Amino acid sequence: MSVALVTGATEGIGRATAFALGRRGWSVGVCARTAPKVEALVGQLRADGIEAAGAGGDVGNESDARRIVRVIQDALGPVDTLVNNAGIAVFKPFLEQSLDDWDRMMATNVRSLYLMTREVLPGMIERGGGAVVNVASLAGRNGVKGGTGYSASKHAVLGFSRSLMLEVRTLGVRVIAICPGSVDTDLIRSQEDPGAPPRRILHPDDVAATIVSALALPERALVSELDVRPANP
Repeated sequence: MSVALVTGATEGIGRATAFALGRRGWSVGVCARTAPKVEALVGQLRADGIEAAGAGGDVGNESDARRIVRVIQDALGPVDTLVNNAGIAVFKPFLEQSLDDWDRMMATNVRSLYLMTREVLPGMIERGGGAVVNVASLAGRNGVKGGTGYSASKHAVLGFSRSLMLEVRTLGVRVIAICPGSVDTDLIRSQEDPGAPPRRILHPDDVAATIVSALALPERALVSELDVRPANP
């Protein structure tokens, strides 16, 4: 049975993806900063008939990232699908954005990709197969007013994904970048001007379905980047 590890899994896209993968037969490891929320999610996944395990921690912290992967692999087996979903956003005019805002976004949105991927990629290569899914954003293709830090971090996600894909696709590992538009999550609702009303923007299940579909392609096929937009904005 395939084992997936989803970061930032207790809310939004991560939560939807954990359930979507589990319902398609994956064993699912989940992590997020708040351990009680992770424990609650594991219970909900198991109640849905999904084999699951979880660990709390900060995926932008080296020791936490290593521990999270160890806990999941001890419980479920080697990770062959990593979904790097954890992300934060602080939307402010550039001159109002603090260095702490910038550093937190870079740590969660970019540094975590390096740390989490480094922990599982050698095993994927050794076994001759696997997938790394990086949740980027359409803000990684276009600038966003008030989003200098966020957009920069998501541009970095795309650069990381494109380069890693070229390195490892001949080794049996697929790297897939998913670029959603606005999604009805707490991240969007927390902004002063979230844009389109929730009923007309993407829902987390839409992005989760896209991730599952990309992973379900035949092994000989790789969709390296997918933009996911509202059908009727």
